[in-house]
Amino acid sequence: MSNTTAKIERKGFLGWIERTGNKLPDPVFLFLYLILALVVVSVGCVLAGVSAVHPTQLAADGNPVVIRAVSLLSPENLQRLLVDMPKTFTAFHPLGYVLVVMLGAGVAERSGLFGTAIRAAVRGAPKFLLTPVVATVAMVSNHAADAGYVVLIPLAGVLYASVGRHPLAGIAAAFAGVSGGFSANLSPGQLDALLFGITESAVAGSGIDSGWVVNIAGNTYFIIALLVIYLPVIWWVTDRVIEPRLGHWTPDAAQAATYAEDDKPLSAGQRKGLARAGLACLAVAGVWAFLTWGPGTPLLDDGPGSEGKRWYELANPLFKSLVAGFMILFLVTGWAYGAAAGTIHNHRDLVGMMAESMKEMGYYLVLAFGAAHFVAMFEWSNLGLISAVHGAGAIKSSGLPLTLVLGLIVLFTGFLNLFIGSASAKWALLAPVLVPMLMLLGISPEGATAAYRVGDGATNIISPLMVYFPLILVFARRWQPDFGLGSLTAMMLPYSIWLLISGVVLVMAWIFLGMDLGPGAPVGFELPGAAP
Repeated sequence: MSNTTAKIERKGFLGWIERTGNKLPDPVFLFLYLILALVVVSVGCVLAGVSAVHPTQLAADGNPVVIRAVSLLSPENLQRLLVDMPKTFTAFHPLGYVLVVMLGAGVAERSGLFGTAIRAAVRGAPKFLLTPVVATVAMVSNHAADAGYVVLIPLAGVLYASVGRHPLAGIAAAFAGVSGGFSANLSPGQLDALLFGITESAVAGSGIDSGWVVNIAGNTYFIIALLVIYLPVIWWVTDRVIEPRLGHWTPDAAQAATYAEDDKPLSAGQRKGLARAGLACLAVAGVWAFLTWGPGTPLLDDGPGSEGKRWYELANPLFKSLVAGFMILFLVTGWAYGAAAGTIHNHRDLVGMMAESMKEMGYYLVLAFGAAHFVAMFEWSNLGLISAVHGAGAIKSSGLPLTLVLGLIVLFTGFLNLFIGSASAKWALLAPVLVPMLMLLGISPEGATAAYRVGDGATNIISPLMVYFPLILVFARRWQPDFGLGSLTAMMLPYSIWLLISGVVLVMAWIFLGMDLGPGAPVGFELPGAAP
């Protein structure tokens, strides 16, 4: 990196973000320090007599239950920490969800299905539709794990160059879709399994509603709406703001030869693999449809005693099966593609790809260990529910409209995202307070998750601490060697601003209108048997 670039990194607000963020510990140690701080706070709260009235539970005498802070240094909690450590770790809901989905996704990625599907989706798009096609594929590519970053973003630069448009505009549009539109999609996937696993832990820890059922399709309508809203935003910013600012681009001979080589058509094996993967996808969908509506309906809870239940209550087994469904979908389609394209020769290759995907989850396992104990200890101390009750009371007494509260939560999440890039780490920190607090204010756990994910994506593209930021810089320097960190941040800032604005407006409008966030996922929440 040049000296000029280094000076850019140290100046101004973005330089402050980089310096401050680099001083933060690794998220694993961040959880360790937070646990130590939580221990101290729990002891202080016990000494101060901190408490709150439980919003739904009544004592045997009919009086409201009072929740009191519990010291994490009490004999009971110390015993629970040391004796139940394996259980605390393995019972962390997101852990099982993510590992199961990744068993299948690892095959789809390593067989080449994800990368080839991305290339097939964007190649041959008309020049005037290139930006919306790239942006749409970029947002949907979040199902493909890292493939959106390592395949689509450099490919977008090549595609723009091949039709005479500025390649940096293509890189910007793809980066905005993959990272800024991180939660926008056409269907739930790995991210939903991860976030709703943490949401489930927060609901269970609050004790507010033991009947709430996790549903990883609970944000489906919302993330589709995000894609619909974000698409014209990325299109307009790319074609009307970024590309005119970049100016006319003329390739040199080396660049022209390079993108001509990179933009090769799909091979016969790859095309055959995509066709086989498509048939496999239909087959998996058919099996799930049969299990839902066929004889016996194993994925519908419509047995004796189901009379009067709402449709989404009947469909609880279907919702719970979606984690397994995505694993099988990715596994079968990846296997079908690999067998046809020649990347999977036998079952040993398949097992090897699954094993490799688990190896890459090593860091996540370490992070999940810290997050699991932070979430669990927050629950043991009762501080999460106490904070939620007092926070909800403060918001009610302030008179702030609930829509405005959700908008402020989105903005706060976006600001925090500048310093902590991990979606799971941030939500594990925020969910134990935000989820029960919003439930007390009448917002469902699905609504809290939806608001969080908007802020979690929009500022990814301007944070130097985002893990793929240096890689995007490398892709850009292929076309403009003097392109620096400041150049990349300046190019992506308009996207971040407009994605954040449009996302906040969408969240506030959704809450105001009270529309369902997904199948069987209302945006509102009613306290069960609230105490008078």
